[in-house]
Amino acid sequence: MNEARLVRIAEREAAKQAREAELAEQAARAAERAAQAQREAEEAEALLAAQSAERAILLEAEQKAARDARYAARKAAKKERRRGY
Repeated sequence: MNEARLVRIAEREAAKQAREAELAEQAARAAERAAQAQREAEEAEALLAAQSAERAILLEAEQKAARDARYAARKAAKKERRRGY
């Protein structure tokens, strides 16, 4: 009877260790998924920042072109007025 009790204790201990190993494995997988999600979020954030910077550069170039066009139009109008007088 004592031997059967020791066998049951050993079986319970083995099952407990197996559960702990499974939980550790699950925790490792969860940590890897979290790390992957973090990497993907950082990549998405970097892409968004790059797109935003590109839009800002394009907008700045567009505004500069419009400003240059207005300046050229004013200069041409001034030159035309001088000729007309």
